[in-house]
Amino acid sequence: MFEAIISQIMTPTFVYGILLAVATAATVLTVTMPLLEPDILEKRMKSVAVERERIRAKGREAMLNGGEKTSLRFAQKQFMTNVVDALSLKKWLTTEKARLQLAAAGFRGEPAEIAFMFFRLVSPITLFILSVIYVFYILEWDQTDMVKFGVCVAMLYVGIKLPEIYLTNVSQKRQLSLNRAFPNSLDLLLICVESGMSIEHSFRKVSVEIGSESVPMAEEFSLATAELSYLPERRAAFENLALRTNLPAMKSLATVLNQSEKYGTPLGVGLRVLAQESRDERMINAEKKAAALPPKLTVPMILFFLPVLICVIITPAIIQVMALDK
Repeated sequence: MFEAIISQIMTPTFVYGILLAVATAATVLTVTMPLLEPDILEKRMKSVAVERERIRAKGREAMLNGGEKTSLRFAQKQFMTNVVDALSLKKWLTTEKARLQLAAAGFRGEPAEIAFMFFRLVSPITLFILSVIYVFYILEWDQTDMVKFGVCVAMLYVGIKLPEIYLTNVSQKRQLSLNRAFPNSLDLLLICVESGMSIEHSFRKVSVEIGSESVPMAEEFSLATAELSYLPERRAAFENLALRTNLPAMKSLATVLNQSEKYGTPLGVGLRVLAQESRDERMINAEKKAAALPPKLTVPMILFFLPVLICVIITPAIIQVMALDK
């Protein structure tokens, strides 16, 4: 029975049918994937609009309450909020470093902090319980109980670090997108400023135009526009922009904007110099990556390219020698 199944599978008709099915599925997937992809720009800009409305509402409440500090809470999943409040996780899990990490990853507001604290509590407990069940009851592992318990403790530590690792990966991808889009954003900002537009309108225009290249950069400029409109000090909006992005070039931009705001220095000249420095730094980084390619390609060429080349060169000679021996 088994041999009959194998022989049926190895027939050319069956193989051709499998290849045709794979090719059809790949074609359909290639055609439909662009249609099924979510509109990331629209989604992120909606979140920016929500953040802008929060800042507006906060400013209105501050005016109505005579300048008192108020906070506007977002809708959050109730069970997460209940767990965080019941265990008072804000007292021992919320730090300024965690807030900066969340902001660098693009997560803002109290809902993001509550979710982060909830997963910092749940992920180590979940991994520890799953590892105990797997190591002690499912896996037939010929080791002592102390070794098995050590593996479970290691998984507990991984669970503690897992949310931070996730935030680090997301923030690194976001930093890469911001770095790539910053020179073009600075050029657009320079054009807008030299055309006579104000900083608020320039930021808004840059956020609209740069969205096709980098959604995080468009989001940051939109938030900076909202903060410029409603914060009491414009310097705070520039500094918040530098803190959220955590880019050295953005910190230089914030310094240039603050100096122009405080001392009245020409903004166009400073932006032009900063744009040129950004372009030069981008070219230097590209040259560094290009110079690092030969050492990185040495080992793959030795392992994969040279053996094939040697076989291609030597095989005809070996075939001729074997033919002569016959």
